[in-house]
Amino acid sequence: MIRRAKVADAKAIQSLINHFAKEGKLLPRSLSEIYDNLRDFYIYEAQDHQVKGVCALHICWEDLAEIRSLTMVEGEGKRGMGRKLVEACLQEARQLGISRVFLLTYITSYFERAGFRVVDKSILPHKIWGDCIRCVKFPNCDETAMILDL
Repeated sequence: MIRRAKVADAKAIQSLINHFAKEGKLLPRSLSEIYDNLRDFYIYEAQDHQVKGVCALHICWEDLAEIRSLTMVEGEGKRGMGRKLVEACLQEARQLGISRVFLLTYITSYFERAGFRVVDKSILPHKIWGDCIRCVKFPNCDETAMILDL
């Protein structure tokens, strides 16, 4: 089931994100950051009520939002839940009247299938100086910037 995150999910969200942050695949998030941005998150909850995947839509500007922190518990991929999490975020962006959604990724082919296209990171100044400056890979980012016009 895909649903909005609840306060009770915060520690599971942080644990899942930070597991992949240790591998350099996501930015680490403090529990405080998770609580501050809890309304951004969608959850994939399994039948056993465990959080098995997360994805967030973060509003950056009047016409721009970011899909961030898309991740699934290892072994839960290939079931279409990641796609459903992304779709939930895109649906919310449309409802809010946001015209563009971007992301940074290592899996461009996955997001190309969802309609995203590769762009130069230089068009994303809020992202680069907001979150990316905290990344251990900054300024030598090896992720690809992608955007979708809604």
